[in-house]
Amino acid sequence: MASVVGVYARAFADVVIGSKLDSTRMLQELHGVEALLGESVQFRRVMVNPSIPGDRKRAVLDAVGQRLGMTRQVRNFIAVVTDHRRLPLLPEILKELEQVLNDRMGIADAEIISARELNETEANTLVAEITKLTGKQVRARYRLDRSLLGGALVKVGSTVYDGSVKEQLERIREQLMES
Repeated sequence: MASVVGVYARAFADVVIGSKLDSTRMLQELHGVEALLGESVQFRRVMVNPSIPGDRKRAVLDAVGQRLGMTRQVRNFIAVVTDHRRLPLLPEILKELEQVLNDRMGIADAEIISARELNETEANTLVAEITKLTGKQVRARYRLDRSLLGGALVKVGSTVYDGSVKEQLERIREQLMES
């Protein structure tokens, strides 16, 4: 299924980038549809029921889309996904779409975990260093973890940069055990 998910994600990323659409808005709208599918049993039943004709599903989608202020591109994308009976894959498609858009736009999502609240200067310095390391514009999320004792742990994709005091102490302990 991963290849199917990737096909839909790359196709919509092509639309977003090719039409110079606001990727943040597109993702918000798509996540709104995803949330609605989770919250509204009636909407979900209509959209995933193979016995309901496609034109009826599109009419429901158009009505919901207009009420929510959804763009034509998002409505069309959801209609295509629905027509091909891939709507249950929407959460996976969205996850892949975010990754594809970030890659194409040179954005890296970073999770910065620190033992204490970082002040603005520290946060900006850390983001600047991550930008140098990745060569991408960094979109940072911050989280506290008092067990780190000090320093920070930075996750960018599957790469982890561990500058925590806890990790440094662990390395020292390992060196002492080897001696």
